[in-house]
Amino acid sequence: MKYIIAIYLRLSVDDKRIESMSIESQRLLLRKYAEKLADDVEIIEYVDNGYTGTNFERPGVQQLLCDIKAYKINCVLVKDFSRFGRNSIEVGYFTQQIFPLFGVRFISVSDNYDSDEHKGDTGGISVAVKYLVNEYYSRDLSVKTKSAKYTKMRRGEYKSGNYAYGYKSGADREQVIDEKAAEVVKMIFELAAEGKSTAYISKVLFDKNIPTPAQHKGIKGNYGFRFPNCKYWSISTINRLLENEQYIGMFVMCKQRVQDVGSTKMVKRDESEWIKIPNHHPAIVSEELFKKANQMRRTFKQPNKQQRSYPLRSKVMCGCCKHAMDYAPKKSPVYRCGYTRNDETELCYKQEISESLLNKAVFDIISKQAEIILNIDNASNIDNAQIKTEQLADMEKQITAYQKEKQILYEQLLTGKITLEEYKKLKQETDTKVENYRVQYNKYRQSAEQTRLENDEKLKTLQTAKTVKKENTLTQALADMLIDKVYVYPDNRLEIEWKIKDFCTDTTVMLS
Repeated sequence: MKYIIAIYLRLSVDDKRIESMSIESQRLLLRKYAEKLADDVEIIEYVDNGYTGTNFERPGVQQLLCDIKAYKINCVLVKDFSRFGRNSIEVGYFTQQIFPLFGVRFISVSDNYDSDEHKGDTGGISVAVKYLVNEYYSRDLSVKTKSAKYTKMRRGEYKSGNYAYGYKSGADREQVIDEKAAEVVKMIFELAAEGKSTAYISKVLFDKNIPTPAQHKGIKGNYGFRFPNCKYWSISTINRLLENEQYIGMFVMCKQRVQDVGSTKMVKRDESEWIKIPNHHPAIVSEELFKKANQMRRTFKQPNKQQRSYPLRSKVMCGCCKHAMDYAPKKSPVYRCGYTRNDETELCYKQEISESLLNKAVFDIISKQAEIILNIDNASNIDNAQIKTEQLADMEKQITAYQKEKQILYEQLLTGKITLEEYKKLKQETDTKVENYRVQYNKYRQSAEQTRLENDEKLKTLQTAKTVKKENTLTQALADMLIDKVYVYPDNRLEIEWKIKDFCTDTTVMLS
């Protein structure tokens, strides 16, 4: 049977300066080490190039953890602890709790650490110190980098290179005017100052066949190719442009912050926290035009408009253009695709669907699936899990009994009841029995753990089905629990992305 070794390679942006940290040097070191661990070895690589080690939101390490939970890995090999991660709590959790649970050996080559040599302990104070050193090194580097960055921002010296539409990066990454795009910006402000609505401005831009900011970046050879679906000027894009003070020469930074530590989600800061420096770069529009455009724009707004609540809020998408459908709170509310409102050639032009019809269709499929789940007998699966748990307990008792038998043999040797040759022979027989039981125990434990995880999922699905049966209509709580997105197509077809994959197998629904 092959011994599966996972070698994990990670390189952050800062590590690229150090040659010994390169992916190639890590690969060479780990492959050479792995080949010596066992005779019949299969090596699988997991690589995260350009990712920080402060969290585990990395594609390579996530795939590694998935394969470990599927019992596909026997051993994990890293160059040092910092390659696996720089968060002491999370690294310790995986190496001391998760890996042993799935019978996975963990080796850190440069740290001279092998979990097989530390069964029953944590590796001592030296390992704990290395965890903390790696974490505090990362924190210290982060603080210094941020401090230098914010100092440059306050001086107006920070050059992001990713400038607002209408500007481009000049010599030495200076912010200069992009004349072609700047003409479009001026036109948008002039139309807004005349009292034209953003919907009207969007139509004008479409009729003039003016590329959107994302398309403009693509034409310029930047990253516009990442947004193939951004060929229409949306109202939100125009509103953001009209609110942007950079167009009057204002340097604006620190508008957003990370929502939580380790998160990638950004939230808007209070305006009092923004860094603003006037007359920082060439202006595209005058302050007078900027103020007039925004004053006229505010006349179209409802100052005390309340946010509406409805079951499928922010979940209904157009199946053709993949953009969110607008909710129109009419006497009979509808969802409509507003993204292609100016292009009659699009399949989803003026496409809309009744909210009541959509809610009913989604609730019907949820209710039918709940009935199917509640009619399935899950008791036998739970009983099987209980039997496996009892059998594991019996195996543990048998292993303990053999350990005691070895102790008795040693006592008999010391008291002269058996000879050394007899002791060695009997001990070898007992060791063989113990090893056989351990192999069986590990296999059975893996099977029992897999059964437990499956039963947990089944119980979760069962509880969800019971919750559904208590409702008579689609509620926001149900939608938030079960549904990620609902895609609406012009041929009366719906495609649903479910949050709980095992709850509903049907993803396509035809409206009657």
